Amino acid sequence: MLKHKKFFYISIILFLISVAFNFTFPNDETLGAKFSVNNIPITKETGLNYVGITSILLLIASFYFLSKSFKKFRVRIILIALFISVITPSFLANAYQKTMATDIYAVSYERSKSRCNFEMKNETILHAECELPFKNYRNSDVLFTIDFYNKYPFEDEGAMLSLMKKNAPYKVKLGRNESKVVKIETDIDVSTIKNHVDSGETTEVHMMIISKGKSRKI
Repeated sequence: MLKHKKFFYISIILFLISVAFNFTFPNDETLGAKFSVNNIPITKETGLNYVGITSILLLIASFYFLSKSFKKFRVRIILIALFISVITPSFLANAYQKTMATDIYAVSYERSKSRCNFEMKNETILHAECELPFKNYRNSDVLFTIDFYNKYPFEDEGAMLSLMKKNAPYKVKLGRNESKVVKIETDIDVSTIKNHVDSGETTEVHMMIISKGKSRKI
């Protein structure tokens, strides 16, 4: 069934390099991509993401050599390889977190279930409430702080999250193997801020977690 071993080995090497380029742990580097193919970023807010483009070209090249490696079932094999390329980065990150990772690297975050609400309490105070779901995979407590950063500074989300920085960092403790929705409430003085938001909600909240001089953007 294998026609050209050399082409097969080349396809494997190119495939692994492409997957490595798309590996986002411990930081989520793909946030902010305007377009993506196979979950690989094409552009960033600042322009072209050449690493993303290169990884796609390597992936296409690996499929080409893979198709030349076999006599039969080429389409089926390429579809399987495509599926593997999609799930491999997240699978490896999850496997590492659940087995070998320590401290903040053993902490996962369900961004899709996160949200922050903002409402003016009076003329000068903006009240903020955030719900942030975390999971600690280690058999020991993890202490860290949360800070927010402007991934999309020109959007409403960035404007609201930038206000959260005024009272940051926020302390968090996760017990051993604990799943927890961390709730943050804070009152923000906006009396000196022009054109601040009066109310709103943002979901899929971007943040940075920090512990012992190490940080992760998640």
